[in-house]
Amino acid sequence: MLFVASEVAPFAKTGGLADVAAALPRALARRGHEVRVVMPGYDSIGAGGHEPIPGEPDMLGFDLGPNRIAADIEQLDLDGVAVTLVDVPSLYRRGSLYTEDPDENLRFAVLGKAALELCRRWGWSPNVVHCNDWQTGLIPLQLRTTYRDDPVLEGARSVFTIHNLAYQGVFDAATIDSLGLAEHRHLFREGSLEKGRLGFLETGLVHADVITTVSSTYAREILTPEYGCGLDDLLRERSGVLFGILNGIDTDVWNPTTDLHLAHRYSKKSLWRKEWNKRDLLEGLGLEYLERTPVFGLVSRLVSQKGIDLIPRPMAGVLEATDARFVALGSGEPEVESGLGWLVDRFPGQARFVSGYDETLSHRIEASIDGFLMPSRYEPSGLNQMYSLAYGTPPLVRRTGGLADTVEHWDPDTALGTGFLFEHADEGGVRWALEEALSAWGDRSGWRNLQRNGMAVDNSWDRSAGAYEDLYLTLGEVDS
Repeated sequence: MLFVASEVAPFAKTGGLADVAAALPRALARRGHEVRVVMPGYDSIGAGGHEPIPGEPDMLGFDLGPNRIAADIEQLDLDGVAVTLVDVPSLYRRGSLYTEDPDENLRFAVLGKAALELCRRWGWSPNVVHCNDWQTGLIPLQLRTTYRDDPVLEGARSVFTIHNLAYQGVFDAATIDSLGLAEHRHLFREGSLEKGRLGFLETGLVHADVITTVSSTYAREILTPEYGCGLDDLLRERSGVLFGILNGIDTDVWNPTTDLHLAHRYSKKSLWRKEWNKRDLLEGLGLEYLERTPVFGLVSRLVSQKGIDLIPRPMAGVLEATDARFVALGSGEPEVESGLGWLVDRFPGQARFVSGYDETLSHRIEASIDGFLMPSRYEPSGLNQMYSLAYGTPPLVRRTGGLADTVEHWDPDTALGTGFLFEHADEGGVRWALEEALSAWGDRSGWRNLQRNGMAVDNSWDRSAGAYEDLYLTLGEVDS
């Protein structure tokens, strides 16, 4: 299986795609599959101290329309899976993974073409080419056209995974010629071309043998105008080959019993040690620790999608009425950061906001707080709510996408449930969830049951990889 992605952890990461692109190939390899991963050779990778797989440096040359591409090829090891870097310095050494530069379309058209040319170079015929998000959206079309009769790639089927439909890679339709696709113009959606638009993600959706997205609820949601981001009509046309497979989490990395970021590791049987982590976290952030006082928090990209702007006012009500604490880690839109800053300014003895990203601190927050806030307006899969469950930290989430598929609302009468779900993406919904959590917090025995329920859930990649494996095996039976 060839897996192509624009980012792969730990080599390059801006979001959950990188975690998936690292964990899923490894899980499939553990199940006996030959998996190779291809990604861009960003300049940031060289600064990360990653060791290449021994071997002579290689070059790859190919034409993409009028462009002659010369790429340096290097391989890194990811726990036994080879990750091949396609290094075109003029395209990928720009100080960031994604840009607003006018050749952004060329940057990722090159990635897709290089991945297929590498298969020819290796003489390796993957059964499946697994594409991820708009950056790889041209690959399914290329497999159906340029490589249709290629002896190496003629049998490959394409899987295209939508990690976030809102990011579509839309460019001027005139770039079709510069990307070497002029002779296939008739295979693009006519309506988009008439509007002067070339959509990479849209193209992937049209030509992939199978489309997946990262939770079953999100797969249903994107068929509607509310969540379809202008592509719901196309997705409804292709709904027969659209499947929702929930992401998993890397339990080698996110596991409170083995997490080296924690001063006090713990399990379901030693949950009292979570309180020790709480004390350390609060004192490290300059907040007073009080016994039997709940701490709410979040780790997130601070963008509108995540609904973080809905938190400050309801949280202010909680901090004003109780001795509760609040901690947040993240960066993003200035107005969202400003809202969290307002909360800290108003409650300097109870709230802290760390702007930026810190891997160790993110683990410490998950292991220390009592409620994790995720009031997302939409959430294709979500990972932090699954990290929270694994760490005995009940999530407070909106009922959407992967959040709805992974969190069950707590019922104190039956002692069933793993967190707190609310329906509406507004401050009232957040306030209701906080009130529910505070009510449950008062029952210490019930709260322990709630924590253990979450820790018992299997959100590992082994489960998710099995679902992908089943899908790959049925590709020949799917009517595309």
